[in-house]
Amino acid sequence: MSNQTRQRTEINNGTNNESSFKQSIRLKYVKLSYHYLISNFLYFMLVPLILMVLSSIHISVHSFHDLLQMSLNIVKYNMVMVFMCTGLLIFLGTLYFMSRPRTIYLVNFACYKPDQARKVTKEIFMDRTMNLGIFSQENVDFQKKILERSGLGQETYFPEALIQVPPNPSMAEARKEAEIVMFGAIDELLAKTKVKPKDIGILVVNCSLFNPTPSLSAMIVNHYKLRGNILSYNLGGMGCSAGLISIDLAKELLQVHGNTYALVVSTENITQNWYWGNDRSMLLSNCLFRMGGAAILLSNKPSDRHRSKYQLVHTVRTHKGAEDKSYTCVYQKEDANKTIGVSLSKDLMAVAGEALKANITTLGPLVLPMSEQLLFFVTLVARKIFKMKIKPYIPDFKLAFEHFCIHAGGRAVLDELEKNLELTPWHMEPSRMTLYRFGNTSSSSLWYELAYAEAKGRIKRGHRTWQIAFGSGFKCNSAVWQALRTINLAKEKNPWMDEIDKYPVEVPRFTPLNMA
Repeated sequence: MSNQTRQRTEINNGTNNESSFKQSIRLKYVKLSYHYLISNFLYFMLVPLILMVLSSIHISVHSFHDLLQMSLNIVKYNMVMVFMCTGLLIFLGTLYFMSRPRTIYLVNFACYKPDQARKVTKEIFMDRTMNLGIFSQENVDFQKKILERSGLGQETYFPEALIQVPPNPSMAEARKEAEIVMFGAIDELLAKTKVKPKDIGILVVNCSLFNPTPSLSAMIVNHYKLRGNILSYNLGGMGCSAGLISIDLAKELLQVHGNTYALVVSTENITQNWYWGNDRSMLLSNCLFRMGGAAILLSNKPSDRHRSKYQLVHTVRTHKGAEDKSYTCVYQKEDANKTIGVSLSKDLMAVAGEALKANITTLGPLVLPMSEQLLFFVTLVARKIFKMKIKPYIPDFKLAFEHFCIHAGGRAVLDELEKNLELTPWHMEPSRMTLYRFGNTSSSSLWYELAYAEAKGRIKRGHRTWQIAFGSGFKCNSAVWQALRTINLAKEKNPWMDEIDKYPVEVPRFTPLNMA
């Protein structure tokens, strides 16, 4: 098509669509007015009505003489009442402040960025795969096909033990990978926050498939010489959503133990968990998972509010493990040749959808405006009670959150959630770019996504961010954060900062590999 033809087409399209554009603008403001009216209905109507009713009741039960006598008594005993009311208010205020949950702050976080030597292109990945000589040609072609449609880019990272020829997936190399990732993220976090290791009272580490003895949490305690009475926990086998489980556990511990810091470390280890067999359901993880990790510092100290980035508002955990189909959809086992791998079921997307539905059913009433809850309730009544054949109403979570960090498990997962939650490409950008740049880094991917939003300068004071992740079991977990300040990364290290101007990129749905 010539430039002149294209320009005429664009002009005609613009003319034809002008009326529809104006109509969409009108509908947008009508919906906004509806949300504002419903959300503030109680303030507009109920408060004046309650005041009028109470005043009428109070006056109606007394004669004029009684009211006059009551006024004189009030003046007579005014000081006594003031002292009694003041004492009652002090007592109730003290009781309230002592019983309410502690506020949890996210002081800062850090994501590990491996060095250049650990970068692996898709071509390098396929070259190592073919040279192993253990995969059938059909399965080599299968992995190539998965990579071409994966949404991963050319700059993801692998541990050195799997890049070298021949590979060396030993216990020593697995420990080396764990140390490099965890210590790298923690070092950066401590440098950002200026917190001394001895000040950390709680440590929670999660890694699903690598659980050595001593544990990864003990590895951190030993390296940083953390104090002897530290509360340390090591979570294993809980999948890609274990990062939010760790946050929830740290939150609960911070409610009990006051005036302390909690360090959360989320990572995965793939050195010893590469699959060396020919079961296709287990080969998917080889193509998607990459090296990465994150460290997060939480605090319950009121004095840390001024320097913290976020406040933890909600955590919601959903577990579908009671259902056999959910329990087995992500399953570590041996194949026919006794080779261990993680099998991904064909039911995975359906199970994830059910888990998501259960999670947002709990989360929705906590975060959605009253207008959205009313629409959802009316639609539910129409479908369940009056048996009307209408589509279920999907709440507009864009009214509750400014930012979405959806676990970058793979392109299919992100496509499905974008469709079901009716999100825009802008909302999905942090997840898609994290998958493209770093691959699936398991439980730490949510923090690479939040780091992306920060590097883009999108996080403003008061903004709410929804982190949502899925994991084996099957689990769906959510965390809601509210920004305490506008994030300015001019003087802060971030895994995206040196290259953020290159993103977003247009990720093709199919990228043929050059294997010549």
